[in-house]
Amino acid sequence: MTTHFAQVASLVTDKITNLLYAPVFVTDRQGVIISSSEPHRVGRRFKHEPEDNWAIANFLRIPLQHEMESGEVIVCNPDTQEQITPRLAQALIELVILQTTQTSQTNQHLLKNQLIYDLLHNSIHDEAMILSRSAELGIDLAPPRAVILVDATDYILENIPEDTLLGRNKIQNNHVQNNQLGEMMGLPDRNLPDRNLAEQQRRTQFVISSIVSFFHLPNDTICADLGHGKIVVLKASDSKNLDPWVRSEECAEGFGYSWANLTALKRAANALLARLRNDTGKSIDIGIGRYHPGVQGLARSYEDARAALSLGQRFQDKNRVHCLGELGIAAFVGIADETTKIDLAKYLLSPLDHEPELLLTLDAFFAEDCCPSSTSKKLSIHRNTLSYRLEKITSLTGLDARRFDEAVQMRLCLLLRSLQLSQSYP
Repeated sequence: MTTHFAQVASLVTDKITNLLYAPVFVTDRQGVIISSSEPHRVGRRFKHEPEDNWAIANFLRIPLQHEMESGEVIVCNPDTQEQITPRLAQALIELVILQTTQTSQTNQHLLKNQLIYDLLHNSIHDEAMILSRSAELGIDLAPPRAVILVDATDYILENIPEDTLLGRNKIQNNHVQNNQLGEMMGLPDRNLPDRNLAEQQRRTQFVISSIVSFFHLPNDTICADLGHGKIVVLKASDSKNLDPWVRSEECAEGFGYSWANLTALKRAANALLARLRNDTGKSIDIGIGRYHPGVQGLARSYEDARAALSLGQRFQDKNRVHCLGELGIAAFVGIADETTKIDLAKYLLSPLDHEPELLLTLDAFFAEDCCPSSTSKKLSIHRNTLSYRLEKITSLTGLDARRFDEAVQMRLCLLLRSLQLSQSYP
């Protein structure tokens, strides 16, 4: 049983007890009392005994469902002389349950979104506090996680008036309850302007539900609405959770786990993109970040994903998955963090780590202004040999030093690698 369900059970018990002046019990799915107006009965299995001295042996039994948990609300006859018909009592109890669970869900949703926002922006530095708060909200931070940033603006914000978007962050916890009560009592809807916001929230939840279904997640606790049509996913990225998208050669010794993770994550994100495009019928963009160790590594992963999404949408085609490793020169120009640039350079040239001859050839080729004849002369090799080596470099790295953009990218990689080496050995 989750802490959330126990809290809801306690709130329901208090409200119904105060309204009906009757003994109230809330049980879990096994029939064990988890909250009661008679606290000494908590922990026992509900069973009516004659010595209980309740007015009658008939109880109102109302199902209670909250998130993934279920139970039952059991209400006995009131202790007072005031009588209330079972039908009216049941309607009142059901309304209390509805209001309490919806309010709790709204509050939990807001708290979860706030915690994920704080994690992504590295606003909390006490790891023990982070783990405690995440456990209370049902967010499992035990597996290594990387960030997937989904931009579903075309779907979520389609036909939403600008004035509604400006009021996006105004929290109205009682909005749903007020409308339901008004409809039950035949009152006019006083929140008509908020229907656009409700539609936006419905579309957001639809996208989140599609993501949860695609990854076969137990719930949506690791997804958060960042507003402006963007949704973040803290995707478990260990070998178990990315197994369908990891290739055996990427697990070989010497391959950086962070970047192997990114490669597998990109395949997963491409499959997710196809699913979301099919479900929404709209253009979707996805940015993915590498895995970084520790809880606070989520902030670095988010920076990766946000930079990839922003730069990718500006310099690549839309409606696709964007990652740092495929942004070309734009990554080195658009990323401010030097450590990330160095990591990217090392990753792009990592297939040459055990090919010193190819690295020497690449250095000489750039030193000779990419001129094959002078490079061959400098290395004392035949031009055919140089051509063979350049072809091998392309096959290993996916980058062709004879193409301008890719040559610039490889030259920057070599410079950043050397910069990192010089900093390591002053």
